[in-house]
Order: sequence, then structure tokens, then C-alpha cells
Amino acid sequence: MKKNRGFSFVELMMTLAIMGVLALVATPMMELTIQRGKERELRAALIQIREALDAYKRAVDQGQIAWRAGESGYPKSLRDLVDGVPDMKSPKRQKIYFLRRLPRDPMHPDVDLKPEDSWGKRSYRSPPDKPEAGDDVFDVFSLSDAVGLNGRPYREW
Repeated sequence: MKKNRGFSFVELMMTLAIMGVLALVATPMMELTIQRGKERELRAALIQIREALDAYKRAVDQGQIAWRAGESGYPKSLRDLVDGVPDMKSPKRQKIYFLRRLPRDPMHPDVDLKPEDSWGKRSYRSPPDKPEAGDDVFDVFSLSDAVGLNGRPYREW
């Protein structure tokens, strides 16, 4: 008498059904994990840029960066944080750098866009509830209309 060494058709179908159910359960978890990762990146990028903007303003207040009366003391563009500005207290006018590189908005759908163009910018004279770009960059925000896992739109982070 010969013993069968393979699987029956029913056993194979049951295995496929179980794997299908597992894949169905795992997909939403993967999407949630990806969204959490993007939100973590967004939070870190916002903190990094905002700290650099504050450091720039402190340097202006301490006389390290030249500015004119009537200006806010914040950088004209996000590029200034990376490209650097001359240190007025340095005899050789060495540049002060505030960021090594400008992070991009992880929620922005266009990955080919320059990092500085992926952010919404708020000028110093702009109200917080209606941010608008202007002569300087006082704050940045995400341009995404999506809502985070915490229930708040990414624009308000």
C-alpha cells in the first residue's frame, strides 16, 4: 500500500483562505504604521525648522545678523537657514548656518518639488488663523488638507 505524500486540494484551499484573511487584517495595520511614520517625520521637521527660525531671530537680536529698521528680524526665505548669512560680529564675516539641509513636508504629494516649496509659509505680519506668505518667514505649516490620527488637520500642527 502506497502512502500519499502531498496535500489535498481542500488543505491547499484552506491554507490560501487563512493567508488571505491574514493579509486582509495586516493591510490596514501597515497603512496605519506608514501614516504614523509620516506624522513622526512631519513633527520632527516642524520642530527643526521652527527652532532654526527662532535661532535666526535670536542672532538678529544679538546683532550677529544685519537687519533694517521696520523688518521683523526673521529670514526672508527658508533658503537663508541653509545657505547661511554673514556674521556681523565675525572679523572675516564668516557665515552662520542654521540648518544643514531643509527637510521637506512628508505630507506633500509632489516629491519632485524643492523642500522649501513644499511648506506653507506664514509671515510675521500674518495672523495665526489666516497664515499668508510675506516679506519674511515667521512660521511654516503643512499644505496638506488631510487630518492626522489625533483628529487635527496637518495644517494646524
